[in-house]
Amino acid sequence: MSGGVSSNGDGDGRAFGEVLVGPTAPPELHVMSYNIRRPIAHVMPHSPDRWETRRPHLAALLEAEQPSILGTQEAMPRTAGFVRHSLGRHYRSIGHGRSANGGGEGCPLFYDTRRLELLDWSQQALSPTPDVPGSTGWGNRVPRILVAGIFRDRATSARFVAVNTHFDHLSRRSRVLAAGAVRELVASCGLPAVVTGDLNSGEATAPLQELLRDGELLDAYAIAASRLTPEWGSFPNYGTPRLDRKRIDWIATTPGVEVLEAGINPHRYAGGFGSDHLAVQAVLRMPVPAPAP
Repeated sequence: MSGGVSSNGDGDGRAFGEVLVGPTAPPELHVMSYNIRRPIAHVMPHSPDRWETRRPHLAALLEAEQPSILGTQEAMPRTAGFVRHSLGRHYRSIGHGRSANGGGEGCPLFYDTRRLELLDWSQQALSPTPDVPGSTGWGNRVPRILVAGIFRDRATSARFVAVNTHFDHLSRRSRVLAAGAVRELVASCGLPAVVTGDLNSGEATAPLQELLRDGELLDAYAIAASRLTPEWGSFPNYGTPRLDRKRIDWIATTPGVEVLEAGINPHRYAGGFGSDHLAVQAVLRMPVPAPAP
């Protein structure tokens, strides 16, 4: 199916500028994956890609949606700080830059401390030497990383792991091996999990098949009890969202995590888009541990 979203709606009766999910109450968790687009120098003055142009749209989205967990990609130190400020004072983040010195572009994972307690976290390179910061080796020319945090839900006591990542845009081999690394990390934790990321891969591709292999992880949009939007391509590049474009930004969960709602957010906040990507969102319910006898 092809076609774009109309100027006054996204195809399901929701008007542009409207909140897609917004804050959620326990036991529900609002999870978002969002490539916020790194600032680019020497952009034309009237381009929607200018950081100065899109930052109010990004802030408006974050202030309206208030995810419990936000996995970002292409975040630079100053834009990560902007995200945290826009979310509000109750938010914290984990993760640092992907370079050998911990600087540069990263995939910070933001969380609402009113709801979630951070128990542990780690960052690793997506490479044959994951413990070596800045390392490559799978065909990717720039370092790629994942950030993982173990959380406890203060309201329900549920414990789970959240993994955020950004796969390489050029090397298919790197994407496939990165997908395997993410899946193996999730399996090693032995906890319910949610994975967020710009995977630079569409649905029927080898990286997605590797990530979802053996049903250890499931596509949240596919299994959601309610889909809030059509399956928009998640990289409209500031244009009108379309149904004939690939979804390359993903949320995946382990079996047992209930996905109540999911959608690819086509809304314009404060009159425009905050990034060349769309935010992908889901409302989850984590398994609650049985009370001690």
